[in-house]
Amino acid sequence: MGARQSRASSKDKGPKRVLFTGRRQKFSPWDDALLSGRDPRSLLKRGMHHVSFSLVTRGMTDIPDFLWGLSEVQKLNLSHNQLRVLPPEVGKLTRIVVLNLCGNRLKSLPREVSLLQSLKVLFVNMNCLTEVPAELSLCRNLEVLSLSHNCLSQLPAGFADLSRLRKLNLSNNSFAHIPMCVFSLKELIFLHVGSNRLENIAESIQHLASLQIFIAEGNNIHSFPRSLCLVTSLELLNLNSNDIQTLPSELHLLCRLVRIAWNPMDKGLHISHNPLSKPLPELVEGGLEMLFSYLKDKKHT
Repeated sequence: MGARQSRASSKDKGPKRVLFTGRRQKFSPWDDALLSGRDPRSLLKRGMHHVSFSLVTRGMTDIPDFLWGLSEVQKLNLSHNQLRVLPPEVGKLTRIVVLNLCGNRLKSLPREVSLLQSLKVLFVNMNCLTEVPAELSLCRNLEVLSLSHNCLSQLPAGFADLSRLRKLNLSNNSFAHIPMCVFSLKELIFLHVGSNRLENIAESIQHLASLQIFIAEGNNIHSFPRSLCLVTSLELLNLNSNDIQTLPSELHLLCRLVRIAWNPMDKGLHISHNPLSKPLPELVEGGLEMLFSYLKDKKHT
């Protein structure tokens, strides 16, 4: 009798491995493999400012169900997988500040993104989006939005309500013109519309009075609009690889452009690979001061 009690006592002292009683059966095979017997919250990383969760480059075609129960997540990175659908359950993660969906196969976003009222940064670049839900315009705290490398040709008019948006990347899509709603984004400091199908830049560009970086390279823009010269906050203006032949005399108003720039990362005026009429190519080679001087003199002759 004593021996049996001793064995029972030693068993009680061993490690207990009773995990997720009653819940474990609900996990999908993918969930189960990822968790390996752990509490899902043990996968969270708690930093100084944000609680983050990352499943980068896992080859996922579906998002594990347990994720929707991690309501404390503030930074979620699901980039570079094979996701085709973002489930409506994403709306449960109401504390998300940064959501990275880059490099998947998403064709759309669910309307429930409107529930992410804390969202400030959203990356959906390098997907297969053909449209963006109007409900995204309800994320009024959004500051950074990347929609590059998709199949977009328009944006919802409601995007004009994203009054806090500071950086917008629409490059490598199918836009024939810059959507009018963009010109209502008064806080915008960065706008990238390169590698689209643009043939002109609307006069409304002048309304983006805070814009510091404007990239429109690799389009088919035929003329340099005078209204762009009124955006005097510009520090980097990239119009490389278009169809521009002449430059406006008001170009000198862009006084924050410090040089003719050749390196894509440099601030200044990027105007190479355009069919500029003579003598503009030689003047560009001579530098910005020489170009400005010529254009001002030409105006008065």
